[in-house]
Amino acid sequence: MTDPGHRVGGGPRPGGGGDLGNEVEGYLLWRARITEAEQRAREFTGRMDWLTTGQRDEVERHYVEDSLRRARQDLERIAARCVSLRDEYERRYRGLRARCVGWAVAVCGGVALVATAVSAVTAVTLSR
Repeated sequence: MTDPGHRVGGGPRPGGGGDLGNEVEGYLLWRARITEAEQRAREFTGRMDWLTTGQRDEVERHYVEDSLRRARQDLERIAARCVSLRDEYERRYRGLRARCVGWAVAVCGGVALVATAVSAVTAVTLSR
């Protein structure tokens, strides 16, 4: 259901940690979605000449509520998918970073070992 501000299931959450630009963009996008739902509701009821004004208003209100509820559900699914993708990519990045650091340490260790061996062979050769 929507409240008088056409928020479905609550509105923006204060203290959500988002910056002001994101909040303003989200607000403007949601207002555009509300306007679109209201326009579509008017177009939908416009074809129904037999409705009284009260019935028309009631159908439009239900249409807008349903449209906004569905839009919120879609946004929540998208947001949940974004979170899961971010978690997956962060996990993969950590694994890749660990492998890269491991290879770098192994290569540096190998180079140090070879340098030590060459230095030891050179010292033995020069001491003869």
